[in-house]
Amino acid sequence: MGAGKLAAQVAHASLAAYEKSDPDAVAEWQRGGGKKIVLRADDERTLFELKETAESAGLPAAVVRDAGHTQLEPGTVTALAIGPAGDDAVDAVTGDLSLY
Repeated sequence: MGAGKLAAQVAHASLAAYEKSDPDAVAEWQRGGGKKIVLRADDERTLFELKETAESAGLPAAVVRDAGHTQLEPGTVTALAIGPAGDDAVDAVTGDLSLY
């Protein structure tokens, strides 16, 4: 995936998770600067495991599948967003991942 494609996929995931979020959590996240961090996962299975862990912890999470109009095959899983939520809550799910 090229840098522009990656940026678009991250934006799609971020918005999808945001739309699932509790308004109070969103307000707190915005007051804190609306932090976004992009991390790397090894594979699609890991993304779905992280999504399940996040949702089990009560965190909003969204997986993005590409429409396949440009660089990727239709349905390719490209990104997962978790939050908005507090740093500690997100770190409990993603703390073992490295920065992208």
